[in-house]
Amino acid sequence: MKTSSKSYLLGIDQGSSGSRALVMNRNGDVCGYGYRALTRLYPQTGWAEQDPTAVVEGVTEAVMEAIVQAGCGPDDLIACGIAGQRNTDFVWDARTNRPLANAITWQDLRTMPIVTELEAWSLADQRRRRLGYFPGPYSSSMHLAWRMRHDPAVIDAARTGDLRIGFSAAWLLASAGKPTSHAMDYNLIQQLGLYDFRAERYWDEWLDRLNIAGEALPEAQPTLHNFGTLHCTGLDTSADVPVLAMIGNEQAALFGHRCHTPGAAECSHGTASFVDVFLGDTAPDQDKLNVYFAWHLGDRPTYCLEADTTVTGAALRWMKEEARLFDAYEEVGPLATSVPDSGGVVFVPAFTGLNVPYNDPLARGTILGLTLGSSRAHIVRAFLESLGYQMRSILQTIEAETGLCVEQLNVGGGIAASDEACQIQANLLGIPVVRPAFTEQAAQAAALLAGLGAGVWSSLDALPPMPGTFDTFDPTLSLDEREAGYAQWERAVERSRQWSL
Repeated sequence: MKTSSKSYLLGIDQGSSGSRALVMNRNGDVCGYGYRALTRLYPQTGWAEQDPTAVVEGVTEAVMEAIVQAGCGPDDLIACGIAGQRNTDFVWDARTNRPLANAITWQDLRTMPIVTELEAWSLADQRRRRLGYFPGPYSSSMHLAWRMRHDPAVIDAARTGDLRIGFSAAWLLASAGKPTSHAMDYNLIQQLGLYDFRAERYWDEWLDRLNIAGEALPEAQPTLHNFGTLHCTGLDTSADVPVLAMIGNEQAALFGHRCHTPGAAECSHGTASFVDVFLGDTAPDQDKLNVYFAWHLGDRPTYCLEADTTVTGAALRWMKEEARLFDAYEEVGPLATSVPDSGGVVFVPAFTGLNVPYNDPLARGTILGLTLGSSRAHIVRAFLESLGYQMRSILQTIEAETGLCVEQLNVGGGIAASDEACQIQANLLGIPVVRPAFTEQAAQAAALLAGLGAGVWSSLDALPPMPGTFDTFDPTLSLDEREAGYAQWERAVERSRQWSL
């Protein structure tokens, strides 16, 4: 695409807990930033939803805030890139572009009976290799199967051919823009849990088994593609901004940290914590780790490994709003380091199960080792330690499965803003933890990818360097202390597992 004379790029990160937007100039400097929190809905025990209209409103407000802060207008924007949340499925009517139901989030557990039922399917053993991951209760494929059994509005729209299915990135274009077609990038398409990513096509037998209409699904496109336009508003003006990039927010974070060589890794701390390791252009078979498209910038796609915790930011929210352990998130780090250690307390935050390497959806949150001398500081510190232990479990699994040894972990998002949390993670991992000055890497990556799509930069090598400084947290804990703590953590994990619903 011909290089524009306009000056700015817009990056959007629409995540599970909130929507972020930033305006970047051609030098890669962040000139404006906006954020709006997103409330989750819990209509029944085990259900977790989002209001599709609130998602659009939050993005719209965050974009306007970023534009105003940058001192520019919407018509100064060259292009936009969208990094969208995954495994939270939106359903809408193609005629009206109005939602048919609330979005079902990846924290929802209503599909457990369907997951169990599908174990008896004759092709069940092909799912991980074809899809890249096991479609558990968090997967949109399971949500959609549930909708096709229990949601009359979705069933009727599928019957008339008016049903459209997608993640928040596609929903944004449908409701607040003009899509060129019903499409998402390869990475987001794969996350639906319906796409045979090695064959690069939807898995027809799987769609038939789940009773999902193929015509309702988005088509797969490269990461850099003309997806349509998004209507953006400033103080006095508005404009339809070309959307030239789309990607899942975790892979966007990997890109934003400049993890472009095999073995480079990052961890995004959000509602959950996601560890991604770049692989290159080969997708290995895996039994424990998820294999995803990373991004598709040229003739061939690239791949990454991913593993995640079930909750991080969501657990912090529970600690603040339900358990009342602190009044503000800024208190977490200082509170945790107000005690020299956790006092024997171990916190397994398995509120919605445990992921890699345990893969136990029936595990539940557990706090062990409490005594009459235990304080809220000990519990908060034990939670921060749980993040380090979960990261260690994931990195050990990656090394055992692939031989890739992660020598440094780049971090961003949420709790990564806490020096204390980063230091605890470095201590328990035994490797440096590196945090950039501006930690919202997914939104930055969305803007960078939009710039690549618009021709602002000609290649990955031409991208501007990451702005600002970096904080490096080197491990200070002895090997014996680290191993003893991890052994205690593993004992606690065993006690949290297979808890009856």
